[in-house]
Amino acid sequence: MLDFTWKIFSQTGNIDTYLLFKELEKEKQEIETPNKLDEELAQIDYPI
Repeated sequence: MLDFTWKIFSQTGNIDTYLLFKELEKEKQEIETPNKLDEELAQIDYPI
């Protein structure tokens, strides 16, 4: 989906398509690393 959205943006220059691309990219990143923030906070609370 990201590739398709980027291709459409690069061909049209439509800012709404770019914003959709960035939103999808952010969601993908959140799905891949959902607990990263929790892990960082845990390390702050209990440093080794």
